[in-house]
Amino acid sequence: MSTTTHASGILDDKLLFMDMPTDPPGDTRNPYADYVGARRDHPVQIEQGRFGPGGPAVAFVYRHEDVVAVLHDHDVFSSRALHDFMSPFMGDYVLVGMDEPAHARYRNLLAPSMRPRLLARWEDTLIGRVADDLIDGIVARGRGDLVADFNFSYPARIIARIIGVPQDNYIQFQQWAVDITAGVGDPVAGIASAQALRAYLAPFVAARRVQPEDDLISELVRAEIEGDQLNDEEIYSFLLLLLPAGIETTYRSIGNLLFNLLSHPDQLDAVRNDRTLVAKAIDENLRIDSPIQTPPRLAARDTEIRGVHIPAGTIVMPLIGSANHDPAFNDDPDRFDISRPVVRHITFGNGVHTCMGLHLAKLETRIALNKLLDRLPGLRFDHDRVRELDAHMRGKAFRSPTALPVLWDI
Repeated sequence: MSTTTHASGILDDKLLFMDMPTDPPGDTRNPYADYVGARRDHPVQIEQGRFGPGGPAVAFVYRHEDVVAVLHDHDVFSSRALHDFMSPFMGDYVLVGMDEPAHARYRNLLAPSMRPRLLARWEDTLIGRVADDLIDGIVARGRGDLVADFNFSYPARIIARIIGVPQDNYIQFQQWAVDITAGVGDPVAGIASAQALRAYLAPFVAARRVQPEDDLISELVRAEIEGDQLNDEEIYSFLLLLLPAGIETTYRSIGNLLFNLLSHPDQLDAVRNDRTLVAKAIDENLRIDSPIQTPPRLAARDTEIRGVHIPAGTIVMPLIGSANHDPAFNDDPDRFDISRPVVRHITFGNGVHTCMGLHLAKLETRIALNKLLDRLPGLRFDHDRVRELDAHMRGKAFRSPTALPVLWDI
């Protein structure tokens, strides 16, 4: 299994310690230092044998300009790679694994369910309440690990309610989400969790077709463009994508933000004292530590990048983490600095596959940071526990902190 569950209900995050066949070379704790030399010496790097004898080659793309070009050229660099990786767990309609024109039709039907105005209604009635409920459980302690005490549960509870299923099952949702996301490394667990989640969702989809409610499943069953509607298989595939993505990406992004701010107390104090800096802090964090570092593509035909021949069938890995740290794109890119005049990143992708959930992810992150700063005064690293637990940022495919041991004033 890709995760285990403690008696406390907290999951061990095995994704941070899994070796993926598409991981770029480099240090798992700090891949960015290795990317400096790669961008300079071999901005396109091809390796054989990642998928065993006879398997496809893998091409790693390091420079920002080339990463953006790969993400934009969906005729040459097909999203089919993601479909091939994910369809055993998410069905045939994997939005992020589709090419045009099928992608445009499917996305246009899905997009209204994720529009910012619709999501904003959850700010006080759901998202803020979930944050407060989790903080209520720890505030009197004066210390804790925010990965275990807050980050794991927060997005799972939120996405469950937005989808339209009971929040009480959020621990099971976490288990399913991580197993599905880690399915490439552990397909047995991934397929079993995907089947269990689909079986769980089926009666909710059927019920909403008869009696819509105020939730995302109802938005999906009502979606229509000129008589075209989503069928059940399309809805299941989107929900099987949304649940893991909605939990995984936000959980990691919030952890990264807290780790980077706690590691820079002066910038944490600046945000604590001036909440207009929260948005800048969120974007700078997304730039410096993308929670998901690369979206695979498949070379649909023979091509080349910077004079390097890319045979058809090659798995092409545009490294978003490297692109965001490219000095041609950002000045002094390896420094975390929320005071940058302009924060630029491609963490949510680029082109037609720009992440549809980015507004929800930013909304959840903003509320989480403000609530934690409001209710945990003097929030700071517990440095003794940081050393004891060896708490650190980790990951080349999925990136987040192993732990966040903290103290606050009571």
